[in-house]
Amino acid sequence: MGGVTGPAGPPWRAWAPGVRVVVRRRRDDLPPGAPAGGDEPPYTDVLGDLLAVDDAGLTVRTRRGDVRVPAADVLLGKVVPPAPVRRPRPPVGD
Repeated sequence: MGGVTGPAGPPWRAWAPGVRVVVRRRRDDLPPGAPAGGDEPPYTDVLGDLLAVDDAGLTVRTRRGDVRVPAADVLLGKVVPPAPVRRPRPPVGD
């Protein structure tokens, strides 16, 4: 995953809206000062279509809705292939 900042800035700044991405981010739903080794992992992944990217962060459309990821919370990220096409299941009993 591309998390290293280069001379042109973080790699995610070059992503074009419309591509599918996965971003590892710091969780924002843990209480401040929560221990790093606690029961809850300190990071989560956001997977979906990139809607917007700017200096402040990026917005990703996931299955559950749009997620804004502040730039300071982005740890790693990469462009991924399009989601597989879901086939309808045959009716039960046929």
